[in-house]
Amino acid sequence: MKEVHKEKAMPKATAKRLPLYLRYLKMLGDSGVTRIKSREFSDVIQVPSATIRRDFSHLGELGRSGYGYDVPYLIDVFSHILNTQEEKRIALVGCGNLGKALVKNNFRRNENLNIVCAFDTEEDLVGLAIDDVTIQPMENLAEEVKKTGVTVAISTVPSQYAQEAIDKIVDAGITAILNFAPDRVTVPHNVNVQYIDLTTELQTLIYFDETFTSK
Repeated sequence: MKEVHKEKAMPKATAKRLPLYLRYLKMLGDSGVTRIKSREFSDVIQVPSATIRRDFSHLGELGRSGYGYDVPYLIDVFSHILNTQEEKRIALVGCGNLGKALVKNNFRRNENLNIVCAFDTEEDLVGLAIDDVTIQPMENLAEEVKKTGVTVAISTVPSQYAQEAIDKIVDAGITAILNFAPDRVTVPHNVNVQYIDLTTELQTLIYFDETFTSK
């Protein structure tokens, strides 16, 4: 892999877009696309082409004028940058079917991501063991975060209860949250929330399927 430049601090807005770029690049690669220009990528990802070029410029010379970008190479670059080198201990909040599945899978393909505790408000779920993780009541969250060194939380709480759950996660001192409820929540400026909207993901999948498999 060519050297990726990191002399200058990457702007926060750029860093937040890197996972989005990687996700779409992987979808392009899976669809057989090997080369793409910033204008074409802009049409796919709905980010202005000037923003894409500026973001990419923070990482060195990733493309060539008139040629565009090599998709497999970009996937390697962004995968390398986003690779977690140290263990991230994670709390799971909301242990319905989705939450249970996440705990059971527990990022088996990445040993540095580890769900170490899980929480729910339902009395019927509290005490249930999923592999080596036992579901605890929400009132244990702050204490458990301090005891286990958790720095990241995943919330699978439905939208109507998401703000309350996120508030408790923030109060526990966690500043990185993956939220499976698509509705935006209010958090302090130092807290980063990433949203997973399954409807949007499905629509994106259908778009790629209809656009690139029909050619």
